[in-house]
Amino acid sequence: MAVAAFCSFLTSTVHNRSRISSPRTILVPPTAESLGSLKKCTNNRYNILHTALPCQESRRPQQHQRHLLLCGKEAEQQSGTAIIVEENVSRATLIWRAAKLPIYSVALIPLTVGSAAAYLQAEFFSATRYFSLLASSILIIAWLNLSNDVYDFDTGADKNKSESVVNIVGSRTGTLVAAYVSLSLGFYGLAWAALQSANIRSILLLASAITCGYIYQCPPFRLSYQGLGEPLCFAAFGPFATTAFYLLQSKTSELLPITGTILSASVLVGLTTSLILFCSHFHQIDGDRSVGKYSPLVRLGTKAGEEVVKVSVITIYALLFVLGLTKFLPSACIVLCGLTIPMGRMVISYVEKNHKDKTKIFMAKYYCVRLHTSFGVALAAGLVVARLFARNYNLKATLLT
Repeated sequence: MAVAAFCSFLTSTVHNRSRISSPRTILVPPTAESLGSLKKCTNNRYNILHTALPCQESRRPQQHQRHLLLCGKEAEQQSGTAIIVEENVSRATLIWRAAKLPIYSVALIPLTVGSAAAYLQAEFFSATRYFSLLASSILIIAWLNLSNDVYDFDTGADKNKSESVVNIVGSRTGTLVAAYVSLSLGFYGLAWAALQSANIRSILLLASAITCGYIYQCPPFRLSYQGLGEPLCFAAFGPFATTAFYLLQSKTSELLPITGTILSASVLVGLTTSLILFCSHFHQIDGDRSVGKYSPLVRLGTKAGEEVVKVSVITIYALLFVLGLTKFLPSACIVLCGLTIPMGRMVISYVEKNHKDKTKIFMAKYYCVRLHTSFGVALAAGLVVARLFARNYNLKATLLT
């Protein structure tokens, strides 16, 4: 009896201690319930813990901790990958970004639309003058890009911008000299074309456009830091530059009138150009804010900025339709520009989807460049087609001179 009682006591003690002992030291035979838990577990190192815990509720804290640990590691890996990708960008890629070649479409489109409007008005086109103006315009845009990098380098806005020309070349002075050499050569070419066409109004308009570019980014003005870049961009590339190029395609024996058609076309060009500048701010918000550059997106934020992009694209096409109905623009412009609507929808969709992603939103401005280029080419083609197939087109020739 004594031996039996002693054995019963030992059995009871072992049984009770098995309930409170650490799961790492006591192996408990698996039950059907614990086997179900094992199927849900994805990490073999924690199988014993999941098996030995007495209930589902007691497993939740450790599961939550493991989830946080794994998420933290995953986020760290993703962040590290992003940093590595950015640090491993090739020099060729950086040079391509610094060159901003797609942005030079803002030199091509105002000239092409203005020349097409002149052809519609007077059925005259000078290829020599067109290409000399194109070369001069490219030099002016080069000045804008180079000087912008120099002055943003001075304020610290481009301190961490690897594709800045100053950071790539390693010489602020050299970049600034190249910028003003480009400006001098470009302005000389524009002045030559103005003398060839005997049109002083055009050179005054182009001088106004260049002035807008200067006060936009150069000291002591730097109006871009006050969020005024988009209005200046609209005026410079729209009414000023497009109208000036229209006047420069006139014959020396006659001066072209400033009509409702050229003004309407210049407004549309100005809007699409300003949209490029607006979207270029998305990925620079933090850097701009840190140096006191209050671009529209620093003031609005990315969510409101995405709405601005949507409204802007819709406004461009709505305005096109209205100008066509009121005969300020030929019907051919509505038809051909209407073919670019899918590109406009692509811009809206891309910005809406990626406005919070600093890496992907970098490409938004290039989607806007595509819209600007395709819309501008379609607009110019519509003006030419209107002249070719509707020579009796009734212009809204409200003379402003």
